[in-house]
Amino acid sequence: MQNEDPSKPIVNLPAKELNIVPITLNELEIEIKKRVSMIDKEFTKGFEFIKSQKKSVTFFGSARLPETNKYYEQARSMSGKLSKLGYTILTGGGPGIMEAANRGAFEAEGVSLGLNIKLPHEQVRNPYVTDVADFNYFFIRKVMLSFASEAYVFFPGGFGTYDEFFELLTLVQTNKIQKVPIFLVGSDFWNSLKQLMLDQLLANNTIDADDLELFTITDDENLVIEEIKKVPIRSGVRVHHNG
Repeated sequence: MQNEDPSKPIVNLPAKELNIVPITLNELEIEIKKRVSMIDKEFTKGFEFIKSQKKSVTFFGSARLPETNKYYEQARSMSGKLSKLGYTILTGGGPGIMEAANRGAFEAEGVSLGLNIKLPHEQVRNPYVTDVADFNYFFIRKVMLSFASEAYVFFPGGFGTYDEFFELLTLVQTNKIQKVPIFLVGSDFWNSLKQLMLDQLLANNTIDADDLELFTITDDENLVIEEIKKVPIRSGVRVHHNG
């Protein structure tokens, strides 16, 4: 580009600042095959990792909450009690609430599994997992976390926790998976979300009133545990009743 005014610097177009290398159709096909192969391997590895668990509960929540936080303490306590009842505890394997849940199971000498995502920042494997599987893809890890658990317990979290909650809610709402208990622990955190659903989603007819019954907001640790004890043991898309 010729500079018409020498007193002004040349401003390059954004494309000129990027190291863009065109990819051929053949290279694109090779890349697609490579990614599909990796996805297939991760799914196979994930299912093999968790399929042998008789019964399990999956915990979700923020990776940023310290052990002094009340929700960390509650997740640790709840997972410990569930572990003593024979439930495998599944988490994303990272710090915060995930660590708390794994820690409770670990301290109860139970099975404490981590489904870890590989990230350049933030995600660090916590030291309380008895076994771990690593994943490159978020969507594969989410499938694994929602596969065959008897119940799902959500503690306060950020974008990732909301993403996992709404995906699970959608799967239940659309009958893609069987209806399972979904607990949102921490009424002071979750009530505002339910109010948003009432004020915006239900008011605008984008959900049904029954959809608000697909989850339970509570602060009662014992209620969660007693309700989970009533749940039939799942196995994939089949249901096996306790006892």
